[in-house]
Amino acid sequence: MDKRSPAVLDGPVDLRRESDLEAAYRAHGAELHRFAARALRDEGAAGDVVQEVFVRAWRNAERYDPSIASMRVWLFGIARNAVIDHVRRARSRPGDRSPTDPGDLADLAEGRDAGRAGDAFSDDLVTTWLLEDALGRLGPEQRSAVVETYLRGRPYAEVATEQSVAVGTLRSRVFYGLKNLRQIMDDMGAVL
Repeated sequence: MDKRSPAVLDGPVDLRRESDLEAAYRAHGAELHRFAARALRDEGAAGDVVQEVFVRAWRNAERYDPSIASMRVWLFGIARNAVIDHVRRARSRPGDRSPTDPGDLADLAEGRDAGRAGDAFSDDLVTTWLLEDALGRLGPEQRSAVVETYLRGRPYAEVATEQSVAVGTLRSRVFYGLKNLRQIMDDMGAVL
């Protein structure tokens, strides 16, 4: 087995080669598993989804173009589709529900949540999961500033007082937090 580091994935990659596929798995497998586990709320199903992601990546290796997206973004796109496929498959077998009941997610996928279109699952819900993951990668001060002011819509003065900082400091944290959040989301292939 080739002990290539994840950094090697930045160069020419051919996922039809076992060593490149293993390097991609070492670099991104755990993160893809967390994404799938959060989406499905089922560790076993998440493992199946990750396996499916790498099978699809291996089968479609010729479609990967590093000039369009990073390996990570490409694999997350495959994972997003694999999660949706898993939920739809689970829904099509009503007597064979998992303990976490992916039927709830299937209802979202089919647009039965608040009467939204079927793309609501693939766009809004997955973007929300990615946003939660991205927020977790911000430092605690920036995360708190962004969540309280930008996402919850609270006044800057109120939040600054609560956090015992100047309003200018809070504004700076929000500015740089949003800048970092956009970069993280871009790296994940999601739009904020």
